[in-house]
Amino acid sequence: MIVATGKSILNGIAIGRIKIYKTPVFEINEGTAEDPDAELKRFEVALMKAIEQQGTLYEKALKDAGEESAAIFEAHQMMLEDDDLQDSTREIITDQKHTAEYAVKTAFDSYAQMFAEMDDPYMRARSADLIDVENSVLEFLMGMDTSSLQGTEPSILVAEDLAPSETVKLDKSLLLGMITREGSSNSHTAILARSMNLPSLIQCKEIDDSWDGKMAILDGYNACVYIDPTEEIMKERSAKYEEDLRMRKMLQELKGQESVTADGRKVRVYANIGGPEDIERVNENDAEGVGLFRSEFVYLNSNEEPSEEFQFNAYKRVVEALAPRMVIIRTCDIGADKTIDYMNLDKEENPALGFRAIRICLTRKDFFKTQLRALLRATAYGNMGIMFPMIISRWELVEAKELLEECKKELLAEGHKIGEYELGIMVETPAAVLCADELAEEVDFFSLGTNDLTQYVCAIDRQNAKLEKFSDTHHPAVLKAIQMTVDAGHRHGTWVGICGELGADPTLTETFLRMGVDELSVNATSVLPLRKIIRSADLSK
Repeated sequence: MIVATGKSILNGIAIGRIKIYKTPVFEINEGTAEDPDAELKRFEVALMKAIEQQGTLYEKALKDAGEESAAIFEAHQMMLEDDDLQDSTREIITDQKHTAEYAVKTAFDSYAQMFAEMDDPYMRARSADLIDVENSVLEFLMGMDTSSLQGTEPSILVAEDLAPSETVKLDKSLLLGMITREGSSNSHTAILARSMNLPSLIQCKEIDDSWDGKMAILDGYNACVYIDPTEEIMKERSAKYEEDLRMRKMLQELKGQESVTADGRKVRVYANIGGPEDIERVNENDAEGVGLFRSEFVYLNSNEEPSEEFQFNAYKRVVEALAPRMVIIRTCDIGADKTIDYMNLDKEENPALGFRAIRICLTRKDFFKTQLRALLRATAYGNMGIMFPMIISRWELVEAKELLEECKKELLAEGHKIGEYELGIMVETPAAVLCADELAEEVDFFSLGTNDLTQYVCAIDRQNAKLEKFSDTHHPAVLKAIQMTVDAGHRHGTWVGICGELGADPTLTETFLRMGVDELSVNATSVLPLRKIIRSADLSK
């Protein structure tokens, strides 16, 4: 038996044979094109097919993993539609008289290298996305069929790494789990794996081609894989697998039940969503509401600034469909790791600390008011909350509230109906934690964004895979910041929730309950597991 270790990105057990997934190798020579016009036409056809493919992958990811994961392929589509990249490729074909394959590889590699050399970790990560879309174009140019790479039998897939498009193309019905040599817990592939509820290991350095076809157990709980497991290990881990199946069945029985502790304390368990397309996932997993509607995906999914009417329809659709459940919509959180071409944002040395979120909105007030008007109009159709991100000072919050009130007066004067709504902020910086008493006087609720809060409290770039060893989401300082925020909120009658990844960490659920956290908003698939933990907790002990 061989035992190889890695980093688990989803607890669970997968048992089956290993299938080594080999990414196609494109062997392209520096050949001269005999007919540049014909080569140019081949490129145009392959490019259009690749763009269409990204649209298909978007729809598949939307169904399998939700709006946030699907947005990856919107970004890929935009890369392929980039005029400069297309022109560079055409120039190599027409002016330098090279084949379409050579032109694509040369131009796309050049752009990927440019991204790889950037200081910003997020922009460096886009280098891999460019290689991904490059491969898509090359596959069409070279007539390659990659559908058989997964095989035809259910298996645990093992690869050096998996690009987002490769992950989404996989037949989920044949996928028992995934293991990669590379990758980070914040990579697109990791996000997709979690969304599809697949036991997975990354950074498994001992991967070997000799594993192909061998029986294995992927153990997400212990972050390892057993190759040719002993009879004893097989029996033990199979029992855990069966226990997981029973647990999933039992969780279904929790639908319709309240999230109440054994000693009678009610806690709301909400879902995080990226858009109207996630309504079904909220309902399937019996979430009690939406604690974070990431409205930036309304912007990311548009080629131009979305109009008030467009936004209103998106917000109304969710609020109306989920009424009377609460839907909390975060105002536009663009910037840092989420960039949009039509926003024309300057390149920054440190975007995580730069022009983002509320800072953009308070600087571009007409842009902000368009969203605020759409949000206010949607309040008439259900139970809604409006939440401002990246607030660090009282004056920012007061100014945002004044703009909201200005929009409210305008809409009422125009004859629009406006319903009741709650107002809140994201607490995601040390500044907001330390000023929480002042801020609580201005709002109905706080929502702790633990992803950014951990990054800023610990001075750890959460996009940098090299820093994972130093990143501790359970760091005492992070937990103290959460407790301080809860205490400050409650002193002023402000309820406090958590909407970051930490909210779904089952090892911290009881800790958060004892802290007094009122609401947990998580990935939809985590709702029922959290409800089970909450219902079995007894805080009186």
